[in-house]
Parts: sequence; structure tokens; C-alpha cells
Amino acid sequence: MTKSYSNKSWLDNDTVAAWVFLTPALILLGLFIIWPIVYLFFLSFTAGSFTAAGMYPVGLKNYLRLLLNPDFWQIIGNTVYFTVATVIPSLVISLGLAALLNQSLALRGLLRSAYFLPSIISLVAAGLGFRWLFQNDGPINSLLEVIGIAPIPWLGDAFWAMPVLILLSIWKQLGFNMVVFLAGLQTIPSSRYEAAELDGANSWQQFWHITLPGLRPTLIFAAITTVIFTLRSFEQVYVVTAGGPLNSTNLLVYYIYQEAFGQFDFGYAAAAATVLLGFTLVLVYLQLQTWGD
Repeated sequence: MTKSYSNKSWLDNDTVAAWVFLTPALILLGLFIIWPIVYLFFLSFTAGSFTAAGMYPVGLKNYLRLLLNPDFWQIIGNTVYFTVATVIPSLVISLGLAALLNQSLALRGLLRSAYFLPSIISLVAAGLGFRWLFQNDGPINSLLEVIGIAPIPWLGDAFWAMPVLILLSIWKQLGFNMVVFLAGLQTIPSSRYEAAELDGANSWQQFWHITLPGLRPTLIFAAITTVIFTLRSFEQVYVVTAGGPLNSTNLLVYYIYQEAFGQFDFGYAAAAATVLLGFTLVLVYLQLQTWGD
């Protein structure tokens, strides 16, 4: 009697070949993504110097310090404000630009390049440029004086400093989102718009009932990437405001940097970084659940 062998066996040639090709990628994934996350989580339960000999466990002490630290809650508020105020305009404005540039316009290629240019400029260079623009004797205040408005201490005022960072981040993200939306618009069949025109739908009705539903996967992708971009914002704060004035522009990533490399409190910084990771995962999950249905 001839024995029959299951095609599902792990010794099957296709299975072995698949594991052979996947192994290098899995090793890199484990070394550079999974292991740092595991070590970060472990570090958040320790204190002492950043060496095996100088570290000692402290349990949940670092997380308790976070909960009882009013500065941490101010920074969480700053981060939420910065994220919401950056993500919504970045999506709305870039979607409007993409819809406009998707039409047959003169110099359309030049305009696309001009809007995309900020996304390839270094954040450090862009931050230095905005710092020059908004300094007390900078071009923005000079323009305000010309039109009869008193100069504003943009970077030295607790109210105005955050809008400068938000404006910089929106300007930096617009080009990327615009290109993503342009690609999404190309996937919507023109026959849908032609049928809608025959039914008497105006431009707004076409946008609301055809464009937006057709762009749902693109919107999810753009929203998630923009949220991640804002939550990991560091260069803007470091170059433009250094977290001031009065901690009003200190974001969570910059706070982690200060605690880890300014105070050398690596366990506490790891706890804050773990909170940031958890917050990001929850936010992305909620976006997928809300927009993916």
C-alpha cells in the first residue's frame, strides 16, 4: 500500500523555500523592531545607569511618577492639541489641493512640484527657516508693522509658540498627503462622475457621494501616517522652541529626549516612551475601526 503524505507538511518544498526567503527579513524585524520594543518595556521597570551593572528593578514606580507628575499631563495635553490641530488641516487642505490639481489646469505639473517640495526639505532646515521668519525682528513682524499691527513675540509667548509649530508641521506634511490623494483620485473611474452628471448631481454632490467614498482607503492611510508624523515630532520643537516658553510647546517625544539624555533618567524616559507607543497603537486601531467599516 502506498503511503499518502499531506501537502501541509512543514517539510514540503514550498514551505521550506518560503521560510528560507522570510528568515532574513524576520531576523532584521526581530533585531531592529521587536527587540528594541521588548527592551524598552523592560527598561521602563528599572532605574539607575544605562548599563546592566547599574540597573535595578523598581516595579511600577516610573509609571506612578508619570501619573503624579503635573508636567507630564501638561505635555500630554500639548501633544493632543498639536496632533489634532495638525492632522485635520493637513488632511482637509491637501485633499482640496489634490482635487483642484486633478483638474486640467495650466502649469499643473509645476504646481504639483511646488506643493510637494516642502515634504522633501529637512525638518531641521525648515525649522531654522520658520525660526527666522517668526523671531521678534523677523519678516513676519516686519510685515505686521507695515499693515499697522503691533509685533507679536511669536516664539516667546506661551499662546503663540504652539501655532508656529503647528503651521510648520502642516506645511511640511501637505505635499506628501497631496500626492497620496492624487494617486487615490486616479483610481476612481471617470464613468461614475459622468453618470452623476447625467443624473443632475452638482460638484459638491459628486465630491461627497463619489470622491470621498472612493478615497476611503487613501484617507485611512493618509490619516494614520499624518498622526504618526505628528506624534513623533521632535525636530520642530528642538530647533524652533526647545519646548518653551513655560513648557507650552514641549511634546512627548521631546520630553522623552530631555529625561533620557538631559537628566539621564532612562527608566523614567522608557516608561514615557512606552506610554507613547501604547497611545499610538490605540489611536491607529481606533482609526482603522472607525474608517475601515
